[in-house]
Amino acid sequence: MADKTSAETPLVDVRHLKEYFPVNTGFFSSTPLKAVDDVSFTIKRGETLGLVGESGCGKTTVGRTILHLYEPTEGEIIYDGKPLKTKDDLREYRTKSAMVFQDPYSSLNPRMTVSDIIGEPLDVHHLCNTKEEREERILQLMDRVGLNSEHASRYAHEFSGGQRQRIGIARALAVKPEFIVCDEPVSALDVSIQAQVINMFGELQEEMGLTYLFIAHDLLVVRHISDRIAVMYLGKMVELADATEIYDKPLHPYTKSLISAVPIPDPKIARASKRIALQGDIPSPLNAPSGCPFRTRCPYAKDICAGSAPEFKEVSKGHFVACHRTAEIN
Repeated sequence: MADKTSAETPLVDVRHLKEYFPVNTGFFSSTPLKAVDDVSFTIKRGETLGLVGESGCGKTTVGRTILHLYEPTEGEIIYDGKPLKTKDDLREYRTKSAMVFQDPYSSLNPRMTVSDIIGEPLDVHHLCNTKEEREERILQLMDRVGLNSEHASRYAHEFSGGQRQRIGIARALAVKPEFIVCDEPVSALDVSIQAQVINMFGELQEEMGLTYLFIAHDLLVVRHISDRIAVMYLGKMVELADATEIYDKPLHPYTKSLISAVPIPDPKIARASKRIALQGDIPSPLNAPSGCPFRTRCPYAKDICAGSAPEFKEVSKGHFVACHRTAEIN
């Protein structure tokens, strides 16, 4: 999938990204909610990086901050070797990147026709010179995502969830992007429709050389589409490795628990495999534990885990983990 010639320079390079939201805690006082806390990773050109974790771990915030829908609190986003610093950098970046949102119901304007929804990015970035060129481009995009041309004059509420998500994907493709953030794009759809949409993402990637950050909580979906998988917990990255390696040899206790919960279709293997249930609730990001954020639910936690946050480091080629006790527990 990934192009080897440009493999040395990643298309997206995220360094020490932080996104804190101030939360009012009384008169004239606020506490930072650390939605994303010092996250670093790269995505190669033509690759799909899956990003997984429980609800509230900061996955969506990472995706939105990378696209500058939220202004990063700290950190650097380098796109194709160039840091995003000025307004001109951002303007250019926005014609090369796009987002497919989670909810196909609320992400489409109910007052706009399908033609206007898909055509909006073309108008914003002045990508078509004539009305005829614009209409032709809209019909091409609709055809590419499996919508009929007669759907162009209809409104979003007239379509099913799967068709609405196709409209959202066509809108994302309008600027001919290189990089797309897919924020749980199939979680609101029926299982039979999920497979169609995921296969379409794969076909589009091959045809157009797209690079994806694919955010999801369904590990089976992520495994199917991703080259590498990153695992987040409470605003921090805890593990990152090739998709097959993270399934076959998970090193972090949290990743092990997530993978043990994935349904296995073979009943014999399913009976033999042991489910690793986590104790307790996810702590609040407003009051995260000291040291390792996972220590309050980790069966292997020791004093060192409370004392300092583990470094997110490479333990074998391409396999990164943030855990003090990786060598002892594996």
